[in-house]
Amino acid sequence: MIKNIISLVLLLVLAGLNVKHGLDSFKTPTVEQQKMIAQLGLTESSMKFMGIVVITIAVLQLIPKTFFLGNLLNAFVIVTVMAFAIKAENYKMVMIEIPFLIMPLLMIWLKYPFKN
Repeated sequence: MIKNIISLVLLLVLAGLNVKHGLDSFKTPTVEQQKMIAQLGLTESSMKFMGIVVITIAVLQLIPKTFFLGNLLNAFVIVTVMAFAIKAENYKMVMIEIPFLIMPLLMIWLKYPFKN
């Protein structure tokens, strides 16, 4: 039961973060965000595309049959961001992303809450 509650809370946090970050990609970035985006070599259109992908991932995570796929794609997106950060030699960003990479992998291990 406790495992299911932890899984549910983590699922809601992950889906909420994905929706927030996805919607934020459609807003005008701050100067600091523009600097980071330019450093990673991303464009405005690629940010909007990533926003759509991340919102789609949030929906996939909430559906029991696509839960695994949603978390797998979430981990893939985080690894992709980490790869861009490594390419830009921004190792601080890589380190910041590690806990966010662990979260979808932990969700896969915990399984979908209350599936039975």
